Amino acid sequence: MSRFARRITQTSEKSYGMFQKAFAKAATGADLVHLELGKPSHDTPDHIKQATIKALLAGKVHYSDLQGELPLRQALQKKLAEYNNIEVSAAEILVTNGLTQASYAAFMALLDEGDEAILLEPFYPQHVNKIEMTGAKVVLAPLDREAGFRIRKELIEAKITKNTRMIVLVNPCNPTGRVYSRDELQELADLAIKHDLVIVSDEVYEQILFDGAEHISIASLPGMKERTVTMFAFTKAYAMDGWRLGYLAADAALMPGLMKITMNEVTHVNTFIQDGALAAVTGSASVLQDMVDDDRKKRDLVVSRLNQMPGVTCAMPEGTIYAFPDISGTGMTSQVVADALLEKANVVVEAGGFYGASGDKHIRVCFGSQSYERIEEGMDRMARFFNEL
Repeated sequence: MSRFARRITQTSEKSYGMFQKAFAKAATGADLVHLELGKPSHDTPDHIKQATIKALLAGKVHYSDLQGELPLRQALQKKLAEYNNIEVSAAEILVTNGLTQASYAAFMALLDEGDEAILLEPFYPQHVNKIEMTGAKVVLAPLDREAGFRIRKELIEAKITKNTRMIVLVNPCNPTGRVYSRDELQELADLAIKHDLVIVSDEVYEQILFDGAEHISIASLPGMKERTVTMFAFTKAYAMDGWRLGYLAADAALMPGLMKITMNEVTHVNTFIQDGALAAVTGSASVLQDMVDDDRKKRDLVVSRLNQMPGVTCAMPEGTIYAFPDISGTGMTSQVVADALLEKANVVVEAGGFYGASGDKHIRVCFGSQSYERIEEGMDRMARFFNEL
């Protein structure tokens, strides 16, 4: 009789929250408005598709560079220097199957059993299982909720022990919609240098910014390049979630260890889709900007409507495709509100408690996952629900 390993039996249950709960309701034929899953509503731009089709038809269907196709890594090198202010060589870039694989490689390569990894709370739940599977322990350090979920050095340093190995950063932040300032990132960098820690930085929403918000990669700060693994993906900004394509940048000293994980896991990324990624990186920025402009309109609609609902207040997201409204005025927990919205209004949102206890006075509403008209319908249903409380 087979037996599961401890990495399966002694780690947290893998969950996609309300997305899973909605399946049962959808099976009844209910007309659900899905505002829970971070899935872009846009189609992948045509020039990216065409470059991929061309590569496929040209016979780029065989094994290729284990680290990623060199022309793609060279284009990413240029992008990282110009946009992120991160100076790396093409040899310090690893193309991955989405940011999910990039984070898995980073955790597996850098964490041992007994190590501790700090997540900033509210946290991105999908990093938790990967850390636990290494045998390391997840430690939660709260963001300052009263200051709009700001990074506070003292709140994080209080969680650092002799076993702490890394801090995981998500910037722009899922679920709060914050884009961290240079001062906040410098506080985190100071801690990493002082305590000799690695920063694993998830920057998947780096290009979805609003109202002049500036994205700063923590690896660009003095002394941080050599102690940071910075992870990106084509998933959100280029509407390529189903392509499963991302990349990471890390110091040359870290690359052999990271590649030992990815080569054993998948050998290398699908060959011909990397031509699509190259087209995305080198193509016109106007295509990307059009999608961000559309997300901005949806954001403005959602925030305006939420702030008109009884018991609900919502700050304006600076980036990402999420609003994180405060529902504490209802007197109910986030899970109760999310469950009731699904049951009574046929609207699927995520409970803020899914992202940790400090998120429990909030729900997460994805404004990037549906058309403008469908979001209007969702807001109408939510307004009726909160007005009837």
